[in-house]
Amino acid sequence: MPVNYQYLKSIIPGVGLALVFCLFSQGINNVLAVEIFGTAKSPISTVLIAILLGIIMGNAFTPRPSMMIGLDFTQQYILKLGIIFLGIRLSFSDLIKFGSIAIPLVIFCILGVLVLIKLLIKKVPISSKMSYLIAIGTSVCGATAIVATAPVINAKKTEIAYAIANITLFGVIAMLIYPYFAEWYFNDNALEAGLFLGTSIHETSQVAAAGLIYDQQFNNPETLDVATVTKLIRNTFLVILIPLFAYLYNRGEVKDKKYSIFSIFPYFVIGFIGMIIVRNLGDQFFSTENNNFYNWLKFIEYLKILTTVFLTMAMAAVGISINLGELRSMGYKPFIVGLIAAVTVGIISLIYIETIKQFLF
Repeated sequence: MPVNYQYLKSIIPGVGLALVFCLFSQGINNVLAVEIFGTAKSPISTVLIAILLGIIMGNAFTPRPSMMIGLDFTQQYILKLGIIFLGIRLSFSDLIKFGSIAIPLVIFCILGVLVLIKLLIKKVPISSKMSYLIAIGTSVCGATAIVATAPVINAKKTEIAYAIANITLFGVIAMLIYPYFAEWYFNDNALEAGLFLGTSIHETSQVAAAGLIYDQQFNNPETLDVATVTKLIRNTFLVILIPLFAYLYNRGEVKDKKYSIFSIFPYFVIGFIGMIIVRNLGDQFFSTENNNFYNWLKFIEYLKILTTVFLTMAMAAVGISINLGELRSMGYKPFIVGLIAAVTVGIISLIYIETIKQFLF
């Protein structure tokens, strides 16, 4: 396949802007730590600074269309590459351990939100299509789930926009608040905090950012690992839920709704698992008795740094793309449903963790 140099040229300005925001955010973080607080670490993480800076700049100045091409590329592909690289931190035993605990929690959260949304739409007058979109966006994987579900239930563009606005607003709020809440509530327990972040925040990017904030502020990388595994497990449930939603919405009607499992499967999950395989094979292959193993560990550290850069760039791009004016113009009723759904999934997560921790933790 020939390289599309025109496309590569078009994404450079936006990707470069995201990188500038990433580096600038790191500079602000260093200034806050050394010059203002006089500590080794700033109380505000680099990722948090990047997204807040992006929101401020993106709403103060309208990004040019030429910039948005690269910013969209950063949100879609550089983000996924960063998540894939997170797999280099994990062993197979970690994946099995975290996954076996996370799967029942994910199922409970999904079922809880679906039941709640079904009850809420009887009290809050919003369309059933929008309620389905909010439900799957809150319980599974945010905007990706909404966009993938919309065609099979024939949702309107306005309903899609409202649902995505819900996910964006409450997901960003949770991303900014929940890492600090998790540290306070779970008292530095990495497994519990990671499970909570991985199930109670909507978007994959938001979960990764929240885990990174937790790691940067409380020096606990395991929380990021647990949160990532939990969220990727949630993402794979999209393969089950979209056909289910198509059936529930269209039952009794003769409609030919076409959808493909291959088009909705989150393939970066496979990349994440692939990096776990690379890490474990590398650990086995390189001997601890020579420089090869030292170089291997050095390579892993470089990948970890690159992961942080990619995720910070992605969150800066997300911040720049958030239009606060559009959120204000959408009315309040769908946001009531979204708020209750977001709070509910967090409460279900807390109840599950509190229930099983006496047996597992």
